[in-house]
Amino acid sequence: MASGMMQFCEQEDPKVLFEMRRARPFPDMRRVQESWVAAIEKKALLWLAALTPQWIGPDYLTLLGLAAQIGAGLCYALARWNKYALLGAILFLALNWLGDSLDGTLARVRQRLRPRYGFYVDHMVDSFGALALMGGLALSGFMHPWIAIGLLVGFLMLSIQSYLATHALGEFRLSFWRFGPTELRILLAVGNLALLGKPRVHFLGEQYRLFDVGGVIGLAGMVLMLICFTLQNTLRLYREERPQSPVC
Repeated sequence: MASGMMQFCEQEDPKVLFEMRRARPFPDMRRVQESWVAAIEKKALLWLAALTPQWIGPDYLTLLGLAAQIGAGLCYALARWNKYALLGAILFLALNWLGDSLDGTLARVRQRLRPRYGFYVDHMVDSFGALALMGGLALSGFMHPWIAIGLLVGFLMLSIQSYLATHALGEFRLSFWRFGPTELRILLAVGNLALLGKPRVHFLGEQYRLFDVGGVIGLAGMVLMLICFTLQNTLRLYREERPQSPVC
């Protein structure tokens, strides 16, 4: 009873409360990965983890993923003047997949898990990487800046939803409606190749930039996912945590 009350009494002893929170284990969570390529991707990552030299640790791969995503953003910005920089963006997207996907697998295979550290660092890195990537697209001339900003906001909102669901439900969702980060990278890579030959498309008698059309479709999908999963999780939590009648 005393330990429970201490959680509400910050003035009791800040050092004791700090030690209690620091020692608290990271809550168990179920990873939900149901994307189209999840099965093949898992096999490939396990194979790559077995081949990775011992001197390469998960943190190196995390840094590789961030550097590669920044590199992809720079290539998109440079594509404003030379469209062949789009090919460099494809290379950096592949390296981003390698670093971002393999770091966690390598930690699990080597039994070097640091759950709280990994969860925090990995997702802050994803946020900075998304900012760099969407910033590059906004400067590229292949996508309207407001659409790129909208996609960044949509990504961050979906991320917030996912992190809150991880804390409240113990469920960390890596994909939405069979669609995850790897599928996004594949779509971007295919779109880059399409831009080299046909940067504009006809739609309803008008011409639009290919990435503007794709960006609007992607943004609409993000908004729909955000609404659906927010409602789904809210209803689930409401049913699981019905208020108890007071005991007199």
